[in-house]
Amino acid sequence: MAIMTDVNEQNEEVEKKEDPVQLYILEAIADGSVVSPNDIAIKISKDRAKDNDPEDVWRKYMLAVKQQAKFLAREGRISILRRGKVIDPNKMKGLVKFSLPSESKED
Repeated sequence: MAIMTDVNEQNEEVEKKEDPVQLYILEAIADGSVVSPNDIAIKISKDRAKDNDPEDVWRKYMLAVKQQAKFLAREGRISILRRGKVIDPNKMKGLVKFSLPSESKED
C-alpha cells in the first residue's frame, strides 16, 4: 500500500506543476507584489491571444484564475486579500487581490 501512496503523491505533484494558471498566479506574486485577478487574466490572454480575438478576451480566464487562487490559498501558498486584509478563500467575492502568504497569524 505504501507504494501506491507514493505513486499517488507523485501524480499529484505532477498535476500541480502542469497547471499553467497556477504558475501565472505564483509568478505574478513571486516578487512580493499584490496583484488583482484581472491583471493575471490579462497576462494570460496576451500570451495566448490570436490576431482576431476581441480586446476583452481576458474575461474568459477570470473564472479559472479565481478558482486556482482559491486552491492555492487553501494550500497556504498565497493569500487572498479584500481591503488589504487576508480573507477565507471560501468566502472570496467582490474585489480581491492576491499576495504571498502573510507571515503573521490572524487573530
